[in-house]
Amino acid sequence: MAKITENTRSEVSEVVYNFFMEECDVDASEINDNTNIIRDIDGDSLMFLELIEIFKKKYTLNIDLKTIGKFVVKNPVETIGQLIDTTMLIIVHENNITEL
Repeated sequence: MAKITENTRSEVSEVVYNFFMEECDVDASEINDNTNIIRDIDGDSLMFLELIEIFKKKYTLNIDLKTIGKFVVKNPVETIGQLIDTTMLIIVHENNITEL
C-alpha cells in the first residue's frame, strides 16, 4: 500500500492535469474537474492506462490492470475529477479496490 500524505491528492491532480494538457494539446484554462475526457478534449481510455502506469511507478503500487478494469466497468470514469478520484482509490486500496 502506498504512503498517502496530505499532498497526495494535489500531486495526483497535478500529474493528471499536466498529462492531459500535453497529450490532448490543450491549455490549462480548457480543463477542470468537470471536463469530459472524451467529449471535451478528445482523450481516450488508453490514456487512463498510461496514467495508471505513471502512478504505479510513482507510488510503487501493486495492482493488476485486470483489477482496475473490473472496478472501472462498475464505476465508469468520464471526467478529469472522476479520474482523480479513481486514481486516489487505486493508490489507497490497490488490488483491494474491487472490494469497495
